[in-house]
Amino acid sequence: MDQDQIKALFDQQAAGYDTQWAKTAPIRECLHFLLDSLFADLPDNARILCVGAGTGAEIAHLAARHPGWHFVAVEPSGAMLEACRQKAERAGFADRCTFLEGYLESLPADPIHDAATCFLVSQFLVDEAERVRFFAEVARRLKPGAPLASSDLASDVASPEYEVLLRAWMTMMATSEVSPEMIERMRHAYAHDVGVLPPARIASMIAAGGFELPVPFFQAGLIHAWCSRRA
Repeated sequence: MDQDQIKALFDQQAAGYDTQWAKTAPIRECLHFLLDSLFADLPDNARILCVGAGTGAEIAHLAARHPGWHFVAVEPSGAMLEACRQKAERAGFADRCTFLEGYLESLPADPIHDAATCFLVSQFLVDEAERVRFFAEVARRLKPGAPLASSDLASDVASPEYEVLLRAWMTMMATSEVSPEMIERMRHAYAHDVGVLPPARIASMIAAGGFELPVPFFQAGLIHAWCSRRA
């Protein structure tokens, strides 16, 4: 899928996105729990860049714990960004958010952010050179030494381990009110439209984009997450 197709897909899913994936909350909550420790040394007035913010789950989590932080939510899907905005308004932290509909390139390339999150975003860039450029664009907008917490679907799809993980992952998805047709679409997408790569290769692309020592800090099924710092 190209960018327009991906954007259209998330526009269609936005209204029911949080409800659809509510049963997978333990994965998200564990990732956010670890994120607190990774961002623990940030200043009280930190500015956080959230790339592919979606409906704003990590923003809501961090905003509740850090009343002085400001968040820049970058999201190409207007419908997803509106859901993010509404979530922030309901929780009372919208005045600490900047909402930007578009891609990272539409944000000024100023190194003013103290940290960044990028959850399940770079996997949609199937061209590896483009994926490295994506991480480089994130790095350009971070202060030197600022942390990046990123996650993606990752596995060696040629290994027997992948089939075990994929079967378990699909079973888990089926318990999250996902139709059989959607599961088959996901299986096809993982094979053709998503850059599911071995974790070590993704870590090397993060490093090539201008980050030091991408450290794996989380895995749940096919989701892997890394913490790194802008070089």
